[in-house]
Amino acid sequence: MHLAVDLVALLALAAATAGFATRLGLSAPLVLTALGLVLSFVPGVPVIELEPDVVLLGILPPLLYATAIRTPWVDIRRNRRKIALLSVGLVLFSSFAVALVVHAVLPQVDFALALALGAVVAPPDAVAASAVARRVSMPRGVVSLLEGESLLNDATALVTLRTALAAVAGSVSLLGAGGDFALAVAVGGGVGWVLAQVAAQVRRRVEDPVLDTTLSLVLPYAAYLAAEELHGSGVIAVVVAGLMLGHRSPEIQSAASRVTERVIWRTVQFLLESAVFLLIGLQIKGFVDKAIEDDIANTDVAVLCAAVLGTVVAVRMLWIYPATYLPRLIPAVRRAEPEPPSWRAVTLVGWAGMRGVVTLAAVLTIPAEEEGYPALVVAAFTVVAGTLLLQGTTLPWLVRALKVRGPDPVADALQVALVQQRAVRAGLARLDEKVTDDDPEEVVGPLRNWGERVANAAWERLGGNGSGSGESRETPAATFQRLRTEMLTAEREVAVELRRSGSLPSDLVEQVLERIDEEEAMLGRFAHRAGAEMAGRSTALTTPAACEHLASAPVSVSPDASPDACPDCLAIGDHNWVHMRMCVECGHVGCCDSSPNRHSHVHFEKTAHPVMRSIELGEDWRWCWVDSELG
Repeated sequence: MHLAVDLVALLALAAATAGFATRLGLSAPLVLTALGLVLSFVPGVPVIELEPDVVLLGILPPLLYATAIRTPWVDIRRNRRKIALLSVGLVLFSSFAVALVVHAVLPQVDFALALALGAVVAPPDAVAASAVARRVSMPRGVVSLLEGESLLNDATALVTLRTALAAVAGSVSLLGAGGDFALAVAVGGGVGWVLAQVAAQVRRRVEDPVLDTTLSLVLPYAAYLAAEELHGSGVIAVVVAGLMLGHRSPEIQSAASRVTERVIWRTVQFLLESAVFLLIGLQIKGFVDKAIEDDIANTDVAVLCAAVLGTVVAVRMLWIYPATYLPRLIPAVRRAEPEPPSWRAVTLVGWAGMRGVVTLAAVLTIPAEEEGYPALVVAAFTVVAGTLLLQGTTLPWLVRALKVRGPDPVADALQVALVQQRAVRAGLARLDEKVTDDDPEEVVGPLRNWGERVANAAWERLGGNGSGSGESRETPAATFQRLRTEMLTAEREVAVELRRSGSLPSDLVEQVLERIDEEEAMLGRFAHRAGAEMAGRSTALTTPAACEHLASAPVSVSPDASPDACPDCLAIGDHNWVHMRMCVECGHVGCCDSSPNRHSHVHFEKTAHPVMRSIELGEDWRWCWVDSELG
């Protein structure tokens, strides 16, 4: 019972701290590690010593799987060369560099054991890297590269660690370890691929979201254990299965299953990540105490910790520039990537090398009876804490110093609107194909209106409030969401009252409440959220025009009326426009498609002038009516 209370308290404290750190804009891994370190010195705080199998078998598979199913396969494929150089080349280079340093500081430590420590501290952590990277708004390409690297470098590190420990035991030579390494990767990849194929076929036939999510929770453990049983890499198996199933999710899962799975995995990942980083801090003091009691001089342990930490940081920075720019000497690489990567982005990738959960778990697999074990463990924990606190805290400063900008929220919103527009147009086209004369118009008409409302809501988020009559006004999507939410609130109150009265079976009332909740959650997607970060930002696109109309459209034309009002609406005595658009060929100003009269679209239908642009404050994007292209 005492252990159960400690675990519940640990999870509650970790979750509360992570939530508090996020609200303050701080990095949760950094805050949790620091808190754990502080608590380890508080008398009476229990020390929970993790067994390596608990982390490697219980925590690592779901964390890897949760990240893998959200990682776009297209990003992995696009960055495969860069990811391979980081997740394989850099891990091996770091492992041997650390091994040489350890052997130089502590000559009595066997080289194979030193290599084991090198493999332990070599892989950066996906959780820490992505958490810090997203918080400081790094470029999207940098974040994708860090996440892809962190998914696959764990496999390289753990296979290297396994081989080094086998060499320590005398069962394999380091020179003959290459075959075992390749075999482990091949078997792990094969197991992940086979399991993904089987799971995909099963999930196609499962309609119950609860059953489908249960299968999803079992998959990472099944992949890991099966691969390890066949002497392959369990990490590779989990990552491959997660990447494939995440990529095929829209075709093998129902919408309800995807929504349920997404929420469940976000919850599992949040709890596990929070608990692990808190445990990292809690355990540091215990291992330091053991190292002090060991035969190795304290000064040697301190030198070892500083040397290993400095090595992993320096080696990454030394590797990242040649690995980025030397491959460009190959003509095929230059053709595939005409523009060389910015040195600023490369510097960020090099500095974002925070270690975490894998290092914590892997170091505990080193046999405790080996000479120098306490010092090696303290060195590994020093690397985790040092990189989190050193690189994690200085990364925001480095981003500002290098003047690197992350994704533009306005440009992102514009692209979302484009995708939504094309998707809705495809849906309306499918509706026209499938509708028959027997289908009542009172059903078909609202379906068409609903599709247009979905598309228009995305465009409405780009501009400010509607300015009809010079007053701030809700957009149609926001008005619809507000009023429908009030209706749903009234519906929920009636259902809750019926459940409380007991006049109807509670399971039947619960079905009604579930439907109300699902609709209200969906409506939240249509709320108008013109964030403060979008104010005053230009929405100009830097990509070339995607169609001939955009390419040949006039660059500069003056509006034929005030950009603050729709003249066609004023002519009929209507003041209910939302946003203003201008024809780039003749300068005609008209209201957008979210406005009741849609005069900009009407102008296109009358004149066939193909291109319009937004003349809302701070916006200069253009739209081709003919090809539905953005430019």
